[in-house]
Amino acid sequence: MSIKSVALAMTGASGADYGLRLLEVLLTQRVRVHLMISNPGRMVIAEETDLRLPSKPQEICTIFNSRFNARLGDLQVYGREDWFAPMASGSNPPDAMVICPCTTGTLAEIAAGTSRGLIERAADVSLKEKRRLILVVRETPFSAIHLQNMLRLAEAGATIMPANPGFYHRPETAEEIIDYMVARVLDHLGIEHNLIARWGADRLPED
Repeated sequence: MSIKSVALAMTGASGADYGLRLLEVLLTQRVRVHLMISNPGRMVIAEETDLRLPSKPQEICTIFNSRFNARLGDLQVYGREDWFAPMASGSNPPDAMVICPCTTGTLAEIAAGTSRGLIERAADVSLKEKRRLILVVRETPFSAIHLQNMLRLAEAGATIMPANPGFYHRPETAEEIIDYMVARVLDHLGIEHNLIARWGADRLPED
């Protein structure tokens, strides 16, 4: 299935640049993005980047539309309790959902099926509708509880993708490390990109 719309959530784990870069690439690729940012997520973005996001979804949308030169209508931003958002219902879910970065607290709520906020509800809808759900978990070390929750969600159909960048492409900047993780997410969404070189792509086959 061609991915035309993605629900993207950013929560309060370290690694805000992963989510921001993913948002940028999705909008550049003309993918419609339904964006959710938790209050702790906004705090981490302010701590780790030069962005100071307001609390109102429409104001956040205006900032990102300008920052990433998004096409009109490609980005929609929703609040924690916006239950009329498309991803809150199985009758109109996006093609896929990514939580990047994903806290272990968010992981636990999804695993428990609580659906107390829009992010958790959207993830629950993705699972029950058998849509792609990718969780970019950012924590170390993992406790047994974290690992049990990951296993539970993996068995339910989610893709667990801890923010563990590779280094075989010999990154020289933090941006190249970030792009590695974003590229892996895009791979699992089936979205074309040229963020990093493919393993073995520059090697000629031996005679």
